[in-house]
Amino acid sequence: MAIWKVLILFFAAFLGGISVFFFKGSNHKQLKLVLSFSGAYLFGITVLHLIPDAYHGNDNLVGVFILIGFLFQIVLEQFSDGIEHGHIHTHIHPENKVVFPVGIMVSLCLHGFLEGMPLAEGQQDQLVFGIALHHIPAAFALGSVLLAGNVKKGGTVFFLFLFAIMAPAGYFFSNALSNGGVGNLQQYFNRIMGVVIGIFLHISTTILFESSADHKFNLRKMVAVLLGVGIALGMFLSEL
Repeated sequence: MAIWKVLILFFAAFLGGISVFFFKGSNHKQLKLVLSFSGAYLFGITVLHLIPDAYHGNDNLVGVFILIGFLFQIVLEQFSDGIEHGHIHTHIHPENKVVFPVGIMVSLCLHGFLEGMPLAEGQQDQLVFGIALHHIPAAFALGSVLLAGNVKKGGTVFFLFLFAIMAPAGYFFSNALSNGGVGNLQQYFNRIMGVVIGIFLHISTTILFESSADHKFNLRKMVAVLLGVGIALGMFLSEL
């Protein structure tokens, strides 16, 4: 994978996270628009690119791994509180002390690591952009939770950096296994991709259904959704 793709994965998450220092208040309208756009884009590339490619190898078990990924994301969200799709929650101790979100950090890092693994197979640029886009609001939400937990600025930056390197780390780890002497990992990439597809389907549909109160879209969010789907469709048609 080209170095610029690794940099996009890292800086999208890292800059998305540290941008929390420049926004005040809890009403982040621009974040909601980014969420709507990224959810629509993720859904578009999943349906148009990732699912057809995963089934290209005639592996009849790919669907099973898509279901596993979908269910695994549900399990992860029991610990992350939905930060993957931009939800911001603070954990308050009974004595009114905000506690450090250990479960959130672990589940988010695992989530990012898994998403980076299929990139070692040379997947399309759309997947790189899709991962990068949905990590922006996730990192912003993580930064908000850390600040609300009274984590010092230096500590917040460190944990955001840790999250930002997870997708590149997943790529490098998977690439090292594939090129090393640890079996023929390539034959399992469609199944790994199936897990990522399941994760993407859960995240993207959750974003789209939860993007507005009472599941109603306002005009700005509808434009963001149409733009996200339109870009995914345009990139798909350009490759035909």
